[in-house]
Amino acid sequence: MDILAFIHWNVSPEIFTLGPLQVRWYGLFFALGFLFGYNHGEKMFKHENIDLKWLESLFIYLIVATVVGARLGHVLFYGWDYYSQHPIEILYVWQGGLASHGGVLGIIIAMILWSRNVSKRSILWVLDRVVVPSIFVGALIRFGNLMNSEIYGMQTTLPWGFIFERNHETVAKHPTQIYEAFSYLLTFGVMLYMYWKTKAKDYQGMLLGVFFIMVFTARFLVEFIKEDQEAFEATMSLNMGQWLSIPFIITGIVLIILAVRKGPVYYKNLEVKGKK
Repeated sequence: MDILAFIHWNVSPEIFTLGPLQVRWYGLFFALGFLFGYNHGEKMFKHENIDLKWLESLFIYLIVATVVGARLGHVLFYGWDYYSQHPIEILYVWQGGLASHGGVLGIIIAMILWSRNVSKRSILWVLDRVVVPSIFVGALIRFGNLMNSEIYGMQTTLPWGFIFERNHETVAKHPTQIYEAFSYLLTFGVMLYMYWKTKAKDYQGMLLGVFFIMVFTARFLVEFIKEDQEAFEATMSLNMGQWLSIPFIITGIVLIILAVRKGPVYYKNLEVKGKK
């Protein structure tokens, strides 16, 4: 196939540099994702007549949990051999190295704490609402990975293959960042429909279960054509991303079954306060 049929990708990960400050596409997409998440969360809280003061604290919990969880996930799941010898570099988040599985675990832990300290409601109640905008954030982060020319796939002859020239690639590779981003956007569409057009949010764990199944099934499948992130994965029948996805898929199935069996759960709504 003519090499010109492929997409030559040589985009700089930096938008601009101002002295020592580097503004990167990845950081911009990350920030835009959280801004969208906050705005959509505000609409959801108003829709359910929930005190908006809860949203402010929830947002802080989510930001810290996502960054810390994703970073520790990368350190523990993919790079412990290195970081155990260079522990100070665990703090160097700006150098890259975030794992989505770790981010999800971090969010779950943070939401357990938030539920106990703030809402006093079931952890499933808050997670059912958090996952709706969160998956859109995940899609933007994958586009940020594309701008960084990272975590892409194996060689392909498909016409939409990307030649990542900044990494000195000379053959086309699967743009798995785009594959994952599109799967997340599809999941986001399903989440929106279920939340706004059905009674799914009243069945605790239903939205979370669908989220786990759709997101991590897509992740599991895409990993078959993704290059290994670490050398140790070359000897594995399934790579680390796939092994980490399986428990989430199983958990999603269990959550949906339990939600249907238990039936809807209703809370007494609180008066909306704060922003108008």
